[in-house]
Amino acid sequence: MAEIVGALGVPHTPFFPFFVERDGPDCETARYFAALRAELEALKPDVLLMFDTDHLNTFFFDNLPIFAIGVTDSFTGACDEVRATPIYTIKSHPALAAHVHGACVAAGYDPAVSQNFAVDHSVIVPLHFLTPQMQFPVIPFWISGHVPPLPSARRCYELGRAVRRAIESFPESLRVVTMGSGSISLEVWGPRLKIGFGDGVPDPDWVTRVCGLLEKGDIETLIKESTPEKFQATGNVAGELLNWIAMLGTIDAGPAKSVQPQMPNGHAYAVWS
Repeated sequence: MAEIVGALGVPHTPFFPFFVERDGPDCETARYFAALRAELEALKPDVLLMFDTDHLNTFFFDNLPIFAIGVTDSFTGACDEVRATPIYTIKSHPALAAHVHGACVAAGYDPAVSQNFAVDHSVIVPLHFLTPQMQFPVIPFWISGHVPPLPSARRCYELGRAVRRAIESFPESLRVVTMGSGSISLEVWGPRLKIGFGDGVPDPDWVTRVCGLLEKGDIETLIKESTPEKFQATGNVAGELLNWIAMLGTIDAGPAKSVQPQMPNGHAYAVWS
């Protein structure tokens, strides 16, 4: 039987590959990702399942699902402009993805399926740092975290529980690591920015609050406080925290093994094992 052996929370800032290439392996971002890469390698996964939010690159307004899963042998990315990364081809695990899809439909979540797609920086940037050889099959699971109305934090958490049950009922022996990709407080080209800036962190206190709850393992409070009003106040892409909340649903999320905030960017790096 398959099992979930750990979970990672990661950022996906699109210019990070360029900054690390420019500033070298001792810069903060490189060190934070290197620490998570060591944790991931220690977990010895067979498959990664990543909750992420597409930035209108894989999907668009004419077809914008609340939940969707990729079911394919492989996919490519990044399909947007990410400096200092090649165009990767990433293998996937279609049998497990199809099994997860069927189980989620049976549980009442009705995710869409995509079988011919490319992914953007929300998937590629974390993989670029954590699995540069792209040696692990990856299943992308998209959650709509930018365009209102967003799914509720409670529903995303319960979706994660359904994904866990699906993985644990898969008959093949696999070690699965789940991931949540995204920021906690972030505004991109929006009205909460200082003049002359393209992005910023409207509510650093919310980043501190979320990281504190993760460190304590107080997931119930995190769910209750992650409201549409909170997301609206903390940035136009702050709904990416829903990816983390779905990831937390896949594990017995007690206190995180480590949580490292990166305050200038409104996000964090975290691991559960």
